[in-house]
Amino acid sequence: MLRFYRNHHSSIPIHLICTHFHSHYSNSNINLSNSLSDLLQGRISHSHLLQIHARVLLAGAHQDNLIATRLIGQYTSLQALRVFNQLEAPNIYPFNAIIRVLSEEGLWFDAFSIFNRLRFHSLSPNDFTFSFLLKACLRLTDAIYVKQLHTHLVKVGFSNDPFICSGLLAVYAKGLKDLVSAHKVFDEMLHKSLVSCWTCLISGYAQVRQSEDVLSIFLSMVDNNLKPEDSTMVSVLSACSNLRIAEIEKWVGELSRFVNTIDSNHQGVDSVRTVLVYLFGKSGKIDRSRESFDEISKSWKRSVLPWNAMISAYIQNGSALEALTLFRQMVEIHKCEPNHVTIVSMLSACAQIGDLDGGIWAHKKYINLQTRKGISALNRNVATALIDMYSKCGCLRDAQEVFDKTTTKDIVTINAMIMGLATNGEGESALSLFSKSKDIGLKPNGGTLLAVLCACSHSGLLNEGREIFLDMSKLYSLEPKLEHYSSYIDLLARVGRIEEAIEVVNSMPFAPNEFVWGALLGGCLLHNRPQLAQVISRRLAKTEEVENSGGYVMLSNAFAVDSRWGDVSNLRALMRERGIKKLKGQSWISINGVVHEFAVGFTSHPQIESLYYVLNILAKQMSYS
Repeated sequence: MLRFYRNHHSSIPIHLICTHFHSHYSNSNINLSNSLSDLLQGRISHSHLLQIHARVLLAGAHQDNLIATRLIGQYTSLQALRVFNQLEAPNIYPFNAIIRVLSEEGLWFDAFSIFNRLRFHSLSPNDFTFSFLLKACLRLTDAIYVKQLHTHLVKVGFSNDPFICSGLLAVYAKGLKDLVSAHKVFDEMLHKSLVSCWTCLISGYAQVRQSEDVLSIFLSMVDNNLKPEDSTMVSVLSACSNLRIAEIEKWVGELSRFVNTIDSNHQGVDSVRTVLVYLFGKSGKIDRSRESFDEISKSWKRSVLPWNAMISAYIQNGSALEALTLFRQMVEIHKCEPNHVTIVSMLSACAQIGDLDGGIWAHKKYINLQTRKGISALNRNVATALIDMYSKCGCLRDAQEVFDKTTTKDIVTINAMIMGLATNGEGESALSLFSKSKDIGLKPNGGTLLAVLCACSHSGLLNEGREIFLDMSKLYSLEPKLEHYSSYIDLLARVGRIEEAIEVVNSMPFAPNEFVWGALLGGCLLHNRPQLAQVISRRLAKTEEVENSGGYVMLSNAFAVDSRWGDVSNLRALMRERGIKKLKGQSWISINGVVHEFAVGFTSHPQIESLYYVLNILAKQMSYS
């Protein structure tokens, strides 16, 4: 029969203890205490830990502060507290260890209780004590404990410790969202050389969408010759996404002046250029965006951030092919590893031009990245982008498979799947998913209801679409926006309820835009209402931007349906007079992973002569048939 040693929570066979003991401690000259403490370093399996702990107890070494400290660090809070409470005369090290364990598990009240016991042992906290307590404070919403801790660390002389100040700054900025106190801590710091302090402050302002403050602090940081970390840049670029047009123009000027006045070897110049890449792209100046990107040094391009900024700029400005080309340069030439943000951008580009092969490649690339990191679950943003890409490429089954494998679905993921079903004519399935999302407690937003209305429109589900539109305010507490009206009008026009659609246009609290008039015009042409189509076409032509030819083209088509060829000629003359050109048709095809772009009058393709040769042969064959 085996005999067991019992220690509150475990039973360990004595023969295992003896085996372990003889295998490690046969040399009697080795100090037992040092040997045991050495064994407790690094990661230890639970079974091995229990064996070592049993030997500590048998040897009476459980009062050794170093051994106790390392035991505490190996256990979760419950077992760690048992080890700590057995100590008769703990020094500061086991105190710090138990405070750290409790802090990491979010047990802030217990961490503070242990901290208050220091004075009963006549012990003074050190910098590690405060660092671990500040980590516990990150989960607090009550400022009282933080203020008390702040006062205490000032009293004991840690107010100028840069690492302690960084932790305190993080608590105020990220935890409590008290940016006034955070900035005060920052202003009172004697040494501001820690990049993490600047990052905490920038992140705090970014979280509350005070974007201009973010850029002001960022510029000051770079001006102090500090090099921002990737985490700093993520917050800065996130803040830039919330800037209005006027603010973008202002900061483009500020940052450009800074770049032009400092030395090109300045530590932060490339980070400023990265922000300019993003801002130029956001304001539609894609050429300026590329100029800033090309000026970024090779060393800074080892980071994925400038690549992401440039790729995003291309996609925002409808240059999906350029985005895909740049991505290949990034991976194949510069050997820069993409992250999930890059993958989302690439999937968006593939969705824009229907590049299914590229989308599948990006999907596989992401799976490989996750596998190397030991992660199996899909990132929700990537999952949403995959659903969108597969849906737009007509691969609804693949989109559904991604959706089903996404373990933590949010309303954005649901919206993408509903819209995917909608655009592929699966209106009933879209409504079914909408119903299921409500059953599991997900609250629909404006995007959800827009996707559902699109589903009804594409599938001709008049009654269901009308019910959803009319109940938006009452059932979902959402006031219809212009896009909801546009989608509902499209539904009415498609099923031939033209007069009802016009009533909705006249009653809505918004001025009709080109989408509203375009939906009405499409209904008129579909249901043979040529006279009304001409009236609406004129409205559409007046509503659209001067350079947009869509309204004029549809009006021309309406005249042609009614055989009014003279009016067609007059309209084309008017377009020439106003400098309005019909937008060229574009198409893309992916062959062996390379996307080829074609447009009307496009002659720069390297195989253009061969293409026209084949096209002429096909034209002759069709003329003979």
